[in-house]
Amino acid sequence: MGQENQSTTTDFILLGLFSDSQHPEIFVAIVLLILVVAFTGNSILALLICGDVHLHTPMYFLLSQLSLMDLTLISTTVPKVAADFFSGHRSISRIGCGVQIFLYLMLGVAECVLLTLMAFDRYLAICSPLRYAVFMTPRVCMQMAASSWAGGVLVSLMHTIYAMHFSTCGSRKIHHFFCEVMALLKLSCEDTSTYEKVILVSGIVFLLIPFGLILTSYILIFLAVLRMNSPEGKKKALTTCSSHLGVVSLYFGPAMIIYMTPGSSLPSAVDQRLFVFDSIITPMLNPLIYSLRNKEVAGALRKALGTKVIVKQHRR
Repeated sequence: MGQENQSTTTDFILLGLFSDSQHPEIFVAIVLLILVVAFTGNSILALLICGDVHLHTPMYFLLSQLSLMDLTLISTTVPKVAADFFSGHRSISRIGCGVQIFLYLMLGVAECVLLTLMAFDRYLAICSPLRYAVFMTPRVCMQMAASSWAGGVLVSLMHTIYAMHFSTCGSRKIHHFFCEVMALLKLSCEDTSTYEKVILVSGIVFLLIPFGLILTSYILIFLAVLRMNSPEGKKKALTTCSSHLGVVSLYFGPAMIIYMTPGSSLPSAVDQRLFVFDSIITPMLNPLIYSLRNKEVAGALRKALGTKVIVKQHRR
């Protein structure tokens, strides 16, 4: 198709998550509540890990990086959804669209890599405890975190530049609540089949393979736990690992369906609901499942609150 069919403006229109709902205000209120819970939980977790020396361990350091990623991830989408709903303006500039794509993909890839490294950390701690302290040094932990962030930036930059160069024809309406690669490709007047194959390959490398490694790690952990002599320790370890694996599945499952479905054939409504799990619900669940139930974190929280109370009483 010729350039005469290309849109004369660079702005896009986000139709939003609740465009077909009769009572969208209810869903917006729920999403904002989830935002508050996610922001509070991840912020508390990150501050506790930073401030309490007892939490300066490899596991909690990686968890602090996960909290930072989740804070940024949910802040990339939800505030824009709320602003569009309350203002009535659903437009987003082409630059703004590119920024959203970059941030979402960067954080998505970084979190996939980090979750894989966290599963490896748990495997070493439970299955090879004697080698754990030797291998998981502070330098190695910093390298793990840096590789997660750097990998996310590089992969996201490549995909953002490639996706944004496609011209759009006719409608500028994106059937989504934020700018996302697969939704944007549906507006293109060019052949995107080659790029969709690139996305499929990326899905295999950054979704399928990491999920397989995580699943393998937890299977080995389960087998090691079953050989424990302590019934209480066995029950605790199985419960913790099951909840971790459940959250990981909730994150990887929708992403694999979205990015590994040929030809962007998912209906828009289904596509958006899958993204709700990855970009809204999972950032809320991660701090609740991974850390805030742990005795170490609970003790650090009680200590921090107790110190604050003592300081206030002293000032009075």
